[in-house]
Amino acid sequence: MRPDLLQPVSAGLIASIVGFASTFALVLSGLHAVGATEAQAASGLAALCVCMSVAGIWLALRYRMPIAVAWSTPGAALLISSGPPPGGYPAALGAFAVTGGLIVLAGLWRTLERWVAAIPVALASAMLAGVLLPVCVEPVRGVVAAPLDVGPVVLVWALLLRFARPWAVPGALVVAAVVIAIDPVPGHSGSIAPELTLTAPALDIGALVSLAVPLFLVTMASQNIPGMGVLASFGYRPPLRPALVSTGAATVAGAPFGAHAINLAAITAALMAGPDAGRDPGRRWIASAASGVVYLGFGLLAGAAATLVTLAPPELIAAVAGLALVGALAGAITTAMADAERREAAIITFVVSASSITAAGISAPFWGLMAGLAFLGLQRIGTRRAPDAALPEPDEQEARV
Repeated sequence: MRPDLLQPVSAGLIASIVGFASTFALVLSGLHAVGATEAQAASGLAALCVCMSVAGIWLALRYRMPIAVAWSTPGAALLISSGPPPGGYPAALGAFAVTGGLIVLAGLWRTLERWVAAIPVALASAMLAGVLLPVCVEPVRGVVAAPLDVGPVVLVWALLLRFARPWAVPGALVVAAVVIAIDPVPGHSGSIAPELTLTAPALDIGALVSLAVPLFLVTMASQNIPGMGVLASFGYRPPLRPALVSTGAATVAGAPFGAHAINLAAITAALMAGPDAGRDPGRRWIASAASGVVYLGFGLLAGAAATLVTLAPPELIAAVAGLALVGALAGAITTAMADAERREAAIITFVVSASSITAAGISAPFWGLMAGLAFLGLQRIGTRRAPDAALPEPDEQEARV
C-alpha cells in the first residue's frame, strides 16, 4: 500500500476496532433492555453497522473531510436505564424512527437546532450523567456478585487505562471473552450468521416522550454537537445540514431492523481527523471512508457478537458496558458542575435522571431535564442583575472557559 494511504487507512481501522469493541456489548444490552429478543438485538447491531458504513462513506467521499459516523453510545445507555417502553419493542422501534426524523428536522429546520442548542450545557450534561450512572455502577456490583468473573476484567481495564488508554475497554473485552470461554452460561445458543430481522415499528405517545425525545437530546448534545467541535478543532468546517440529514435518514432507515440512533462520532473522530491519520489534512477523509468499510465487515460479525453476549454471565456483560462509559460519565459530571450559576439545577437534573423512575409512562431522563429547567425558571423569578454586579470569582471564570 502506498505510504500516503497507509496512515489514514490504519487510523480508520484502529478507530473502528476501538469503537466497535468498546461498546457493542452496551448496544446489545440496550436493545435487550427495551424488549428485543436475541435475534432482534443482533439485527439491530448489524443494521447500525451497515447504516453507519453507508452514511460514513457517503459523507467522506462527498465532502472530502474526515466526517466520522458512529452509533449513539449515550443513547444505548439510555435504553438500559429506560427499560421496556409502553408498547414494547415495536414502540421502541417507533421511537428510534422518530428520533431519526427529529435529527433530520434539526438539519433542515434551524429553529429546532437552535432550541436544542439553547438547552444549558450544564443541564444536558447532567441528564447524560444521570443516564450513565446506573450503567457505570454495574462493575462495582459485578465484582461483589461474581468476583472471579468480573474481577480480572476490571483489573485489566484499570491497568490498560493507566498504560494504554485507548485499549482499556477492548482489553477488558478480551479478558471477558476468555472468562466466557472457560465458563460459558449453559443452555444458550445462537446463530453466528448475520441476519436482519424486520419488525414493524409502532407509534406510542408514552414511548415517544420517554424514549424518542431523550434519545434525540442526548444524541444531539453528546454526539453531534461535540462531533462538529472535534472536527473544528482540527481546522475542518463540515456542513452541518447534510451531516444531520444523512445520519438522521440512516437512523430512520435502520430503525425497523433495530438501529437506535446514528450520529457524528466524537471520540473516534479525533483519531481520524488528527495527525494520526496523516500529515496532509486534505487526505484524512480516507480514514473515515476506510472506517465505513470496516464497519460493513463488523455488520457480518453481529450474530457472533450477540452469541458471545448470550454465553456470558449477566454481571460480566453489564460490567464491560459500565467500564466503557466511565470516561463519558467523568466528562459529563465535569461539564455539568463547571457552571456555578446552574450547579443546583444540574444536580437536580442529575439526581432525577439517575433515579430510574417512571411517571405517567415517561422515564426518568425526560423528567430530570424538565425538573432542571423548572428550577432554573424558578431561580429567575423576581431576580435582577445589578448594573455594577461583581465579577465572578477566578475559579468560576476558569470553569466557564
